Amino acid sequence: MSKKLIVHNPQGYPPTITGKQLAPRPESLDGKVLFLVDCLFDNSDNFMAQLQEWFSANLPRVTTKTIKPYGSWVEDPEMQARIVAEGDAAILGIGL
Repeated sequence: MSKKLIVHNPQGYPPTITGKQLAPRPESLDGKVLFLVDCLFDNSDNFMAQLQEWFSANLPRVTTKTIKPYGSWVEDPEMQARIVAEGDAAILGIGL
């Protein structure tokens, strides 16, 4: 005779999510500043370094800057303000 097993989700209940519209895409990245955001996940720093090398080799007119937030899983208003002030676009790297 098999026993029933009850499994509880330790994460609790998911929050209500409200969708947001994506940022508009630039026509081209030529001459633009692109921030590569290392979100502090495992190996995301390696991925961002490889991505930066790819841009240097394949799209040399794009200036890339790598940036990290001050912590994982938290919003970093200073980092976001810097991206808005100095950049034209950003790619978030969440690891491999």
